[in-house]
Amino acid sequence: MTNKNKKGGTGMLVTIAYRNIWRNKRRTLFCFCAVGIAVFFIVIYSGMIDGMTQSMNELVQVFELGHIRVVSSDYEANSEYMPVQYPVGISNEYPDGRSWKDLAAEIRQIPGVRDVFPRIASFATLQESTIKHAILWGLDIENEMKANNFNLTTRTDGLQEGSWPRPGSNECAVGSVFAEKAGLKIGDRIPLKTISAQFSDKIWSPVISAIYYFDYIKYDEQVIIVDIERLQRLLVLEEGTQSLAIFCDNEKQSPSIAASVQNMLGEDSIVTDWNDTYWVAVMKMATPAYNIVFFIFLIVASFLIINTVVMIIHERIKEIGMMGCLGMTRGEIVKVFFFESLFMAAFGALAGVIVGGIITGIGSYFPIRMGDLYGNTFSDMPLSNSIFFDFSFGALLKAWLMGVVVASLFTLIPSLKSAFVEPVEALRR
Repeated sequence: MTNKNKKGGTGMLVTIAYRNIWRNKRRTLFCFCAVGIAVFFIVIYSGMIDGMTQSMNELVQVFELGHIRVVSSDYEANSEYMPVQYPVGISNEYPDGRSWKDLAAEIRQIPGVRDVFPRIASFATLQESTIKHAILWGLDIENEMKANNFNLTTRTDGLQEGSWPRPGSNECAVGSVFAEKAGLKIGDRIPLKTISAQFSDKIWSPVISAIYYFDYIKYDEQVIIVDIERLQRLLVLEEGTQSLAIFCDNEKQSPSIAASVQNMLGEDSIVTDWNDTYWVAVMKMATPAYNIVFFIFLIVASFLIINTVVMIIHERIKEIGMMGCLGMTRGEIVKVFFFESLFMAAFGALAGVIVGGIITGIGSYFPIRMGDLYGNTFSDMPLSNSIFFDFSFGALLKAWLMGVVVASLFTLIPSLKSAFVEPVEALRR
């Protein structure tokens, strides 16, 4: 009989603990809510932060660098001015430079490279417009729009009205915010001035052929998109380009491919992996801080369970004494109260995960309009106006485990208190 009880001892203690948590349903409900709310916020905030991180990563890749960016060392040293007089490929070995097409052909031979696109960005001063400054962005429009989703909210090229500028044409595309502020429409001209690679003023009046909406305020209100061949002629770059954006089959391959490109082009070219950009690095550095905040949420919530366990031990002091008189060891008594705490933490965390998971799942399809919330205060950050929550079962499991482990560990100390209650003394109270 004794051996049989020992074999099934833990199962019996678990059963006793499970039944005990329903003896005071109101108190148990409070504990469920405390842990559930903490885990709920962990799921919501982690989903939002992961969504912001993913959005930032995509914006950096699509608009800023690709997976890898190649520029000349002279350009990198003066990048805040967006100089166009330092095209990629000019070095002592190639004093006349190589066309971007030659460079791109070499880079495409590297395993894992999906495509290579030329890009040029130049400051422009606008005339006869309420907007006085803009950025001319030269792209291989036809191929880039096929390869990338520039509107990350709708997963489209972002064309709102008209048609994209044709290769070599005297046409341009402007953002919807830009068009609204300047009072422009399809067919209007934009008189502007920019500086060529020869430091000469270039006056140009492209026709607006398209209005786009990328849902990215930095571009929607500041950038004029033009065909790269037309911009090369305007800036007297011939076959040169300011930068090359390299896209990989898998973004995780970018560090090794960047190293291969750097070896190929030499020290006169600066090769930058998207992981090394400022804002991506900032988000990675901030992740531990977010985890600390999450732990604080749980610790605060755990105090309610700690208080509850202490109250239970005080209220059931005679019951503890009776347990001891009936032969339960101190370790078994501790286990009963610990299992009670574990059940309350597990059920509360599960409720928080379910509710938070539902909201996060909905938010992964219907984005939050972050720009409307913060008023585009952080427009310098590579952050889309619409942020999708990042939903994953792995994140839900992590939040649940975090809630159970933290809450259970913090209730271990009050559970141990029950072991020091002397049975005879307890029965006298």
